[in-house]
Amino acid sequence: MLKQRLITAFILMPLIIWVLLALPTQTFAGIIGLFMILGAWEWAGLCGWKMRLPYTIVLSLGLYAVWLQDNQHTLYIIYIACVWWLLALYWIVRYQQGQHLIPKSPIIKGFLGFLILLPAWLALCILHAEQGGTAVLFLFFLIWGADTGAYFAGKQWGKHKLADKVSPGKTWEGVMGALVMSSLVALVYIFLEEKPLSFMLLCLITVAVSILGDLVESLFKREAGFKDSGHILPGHGGMLDRIDSLTSAAPIFVLGLGILF
Repeated sequence: MLKQRLITAFILMPLIIWVLLALPTQTFAGIIGLFMILGAWEWAGLCGWKMRLPYTIVLSLGLYAVWLQDNQHTLYIIYIACVWWLLALYWIVRYQQGQHLIPKSPIIKGFLGFLILLPAWLALCILHAEQGGTAVLFLFFLIWGADTGAYFAGKQWGKHKLADKVSPGKTWEGVMGALVMSSLVALVYIFLEEKPLSFMLLCLITVAVSILGDLVESLFKREAGFKDSGHILPGHGGMLDRIDSLTSAAPIFVLGLGILF
């Protein structure tokens, strides 16, 4: 599994870096939109939609419609997403306590997919347009670093479960590994870009919220009886399995930049 993960990462990473740094925002938005559309296809499966194509088409149209708006109005979507992630945190806590609050209706679940995927795409587009591809690349490395730190720290020292009813493999030791590794990534970026040390606070908050995104996808997969959201990425599972942390992290990071800096 680890070998497959590394091979997939080594193949995709140069392509992603090229997309971020060499292409204009309009093209970047289209390519990232394709990833979100693949995520929508998988989300429809988690929701129990028998016909995934209509849901995927509707989300695609939603991405296009949002992109036609100006940033001032689309920022409200990011605010709404932040409220959603607070609700998602409450659901995770209650699920861990034995109370299932996840809606059963595929339509409601489908709407939640919009709150997960669309604001994340929008946040990445705004970040690329206003801060450049380097800032998006940093966000990706921040999340990848957190995922890597969590994986190895959890595997080596993991004993205390984070939310065993939601995702048995995640531990508090993994959370610490994620925070340590992402802090190192953030410190390098702060040094190179001459950011204030207060920028570190935003990075740590972003990483903490990225773990929530991972847990939410795990919760919906557990409810649907799925181990992975798909099989498109060898060693990583589906597209949602790869971008789940980013779906929660991107809106928080962009909103934090606007408020703090």
